[in-house]
Amino acid sequence: MRGQVSLILILATTAAWPQVAPGATGGYPTTDTQMMTPPPVSGIAYPTEVGAEARTNYLNGGLTTTAAYVNNLYAGSSYAAMAETTVSLLPTIAYDTTTARQHTRFSYSAGFTFYQPSSTLNEVDNTVTFNYSFRLTQHATLSAADRFQDSSSPFIPGQAGGSVSGGGESFTPGAIPPFAKRLTNSASVEFTLQTAPNVMIGGSGSSMVLHFPDPAQTPGLYDSSSRGGTFFYNRRISRSHYFGAFYQYMDMLTDPANGINATQTQAQNVTGFYTFYPMTKLSLSVSAGPQYYRTVQTPEPVIASWGLSLSTSMGWQGPHTSFAANYSQAVTGGGGLVGAYHSRTANASARWQMTRLWIASASGAYAINESVSPLLIRGDQSGHSISGTATLERRLGNQCSIAFHYDRIHQSYGEIAAIAADPNSDRETISITWHFARPLGR
Repeated sequence: MRGQVSLILILATTAAWPQVAPGATGGYPTTDTQMMTPPPVSGIAYPTEVGAEARTNYLNGGLTTTAAYVNNLYAGSSYAAMAETTVSLLPTIAYDTTTARQHTRFSYSAGFTFYQPSSTLNEVDNTVTFNYSFRLTQHATLSAADRFQDSSSPFIPGQAGGSVSGGGESFTPGAIPPFAKRLTNSASVEFTLQTAPNVMIGGSGSSMVLHFPDPAQTPGLYDSSSRGGTFFYNRRISRSHYFGAFYQYMDMLTDPANGINATQTQAQNVTGFYTFYPMTKLSLSVSAGPQYYRTVQTPEPVIASWGLSLSTSMGWQGPHTSFAANYSQAVTGGGGLVGAYHSRTANASARWQMTRLWIASASGAYAINESVSPLLIRGDQSGHSISGTATLERRLGNQCSIAFHYDRIHQSYGEIAAIAADPNSDRETISITWHFARPLGR
């Protein structure tokens, strides 16, 4: 696992926040013969920008300077709450290019954060995101995505708005060690083929790696990985109605101590889905089906059973407003936790361009994880988490803006020492951004 992370570091060295292809999750096809790939099987997140902000064939960049006040911080093994002041520098660069057959999006963001008085918490964050789509023929498309993040902050640096997916979770969500270094990388590839005017088939593969470089900072959380594949059938029954089914296999591994008490959870589900596009840039989806899971931790007995996989979502991207939300439940594994968990999650994100100069945005997330393998060694780390972010931004000109952010995170995991001592944290932030945008190929 560490070898995989090292390779990612060599290839990526830095990183950026997630991006999406809006046409894949909302709105109508550009022609009567072109089909959509509905959100439950598209593998990408709903757009978070409003329609007026969405543009292609541009190079974008900027520098954000932030000052923040963090409440209730427990540094290291301290059991006394402290208040911290932080100063951050966040340079970013991104580009989006589109041709008749290709769409490429790349984003890189680095963050340099300095804490006072706990200078030992000073950190450098890196995030890289890459999305690529290539139309092999008129009806066949190959796409790939990769996201790498190197961070030790439980908050999203200087950014409001979360990533809302149209599908369910592929690993146990919600447990984030506060102010401890973590490396994550997620990658996926998908192929779709429209075999008839109203029929599409496709398949995808995905993997995720979670690594904690310093285990002393994360007692109770462990390195994890997951990988899996999906095959789907998609049928259009009218211009705005789609239904279909998919089979998904996931293999999730948590490794507490180099193979000792390692836990492997395998999950398979056959799921039916329905997506409705009532108007341009608006989609509503629901999917449900049986799930079979099997958890192994040598030398403990195998745990196997059946459950229900369920997901509902919606996404809307208007000229001045965007909104996305989802709810999902399934048995998951990995995510730093030992064993298998019945996970229920809800996410929402909204953005509103109130006037030409003022923009407001907010996001929230909730996750509850209940162990279905409590008798395993270190196998009951049940808990829940809730987080939220709100931002008010004002543009000061063509290239400058000022923003006010509020973040809050609460995590309740009594059996995870890295979180039990620091269940709550609040952050108030003010930031000033200088940014630029340059057209490409013009």
